[in-house]
Amino acid sequence: MSTPEGRSAGAGGDDTTWPADRGAPAAPGMFAQLPGRAADAVDLVVDTIFDKFIRPVILIARWIVFGLIVAALAVILLTLLSIALIRLLDVYVFPGKVWASYFLLGFIFCVGGFLLWTQRTEPRSER
Repeated sequence: MSTPEGRSAGAGGDDTTWPADRGAPAAPGMFAQLPGRAADAVDLVVDTIFDKFIRPVILIARWIVFGLIVAALAVILLTLLSIALIRLLDVYVFPGKVWASYFLLGFIFCVGGFLLWTQRTEPRSER
């Protein structure tokens, strides 16, 4: 058995045809918009994931990296300043007595550490 358009009928011998073959109007707008709507949905999902997860992770990573760079530069600067101060004290204040330069610089660092230690706060007890 065949349809009037010359196509063969379904497997069971019944007249199984596509809706367009039966004279039902196809919805061309619905299928034509499907790729654009799918792309918009994928774009929305990607933007949402980026805004909710990726951007905060990037910001945290930046803070960690910049914090490590600043900490490393601070250690380098403190080391170089200590060396320069030892050299200046050894040459101009205590010529030939480097132990006095070390003692004075050690005393300054101990007093600074003690002052910072007194400024600390007590940790809150968790209940």
